[in-house]
Amino acid sequence: MTKAKHLTKVTDINKLFLEQAINEGDIVVDATMGNGYDTKYLAHLVGENGFVYAFDVQEEALKSTKKKLEKDEITDRVELILDGHENMDKYIDKKVACVVFNLGYLPRAQHMIITKPNTTIKAIEHSLNLLKPHGIVSIAIYTGHPGGEEEKNSIYDFVENLDQNEFSVLESKFVNQINNPPQLILIEKKMEY
Repeated sequence: MTKAKHLTKVTDINKLFLEQAINEGDIVVDATMGNGYDTKYLAHLVGENGFVYAFDVQEEALKSTKKKLEKDEITDRVELILDGHENMDKYIDKKVACVVFNLGYLPRAQHMIITKPNTTIKAIEHSLNLLKPHGIVSIAIYTGHPGGEEEKNSIYDFVENLDQNEFSVLESKFVNQINNPPQLILIEKKMEY
């Protein structure tokens, strides 16, 4: 597994945190499968004894991801689910170490199919309920498309009101990049009392 060496993209920063939060054997969730890069990355992090649940509403996302997993011979540790991330609670009944969101639209696909505030917030709520202590929800927010700014605002409204006794919320963003650089929100669940 190659570790992030540069901090030029929000995904590089995200990997620094994910590699600290995820251990071999963990159960994790890719809430927005897309083309499968995060799913594949997570499957390697959890190792042969771990498991990844990956969600997307587009059949082409599942096909693209399946090809990547087959190439690396790691299909046995991943379940690809053709459903919205807001329904993850119907598929997962175990505590998870991490839930990863990469919001927006599927690159090289229909840009009118985007993540939406109401379903994203519902999915984040489910994620927080599924997290084990010290587990992390990672949310990469892209705003350079119609609806992106609205989704960002609803996420910020939600996370700013999380109880600081239960969760730590970190914001990370590039302040000198043009063209709506993505922002990263990390939510860590604190110890249960």
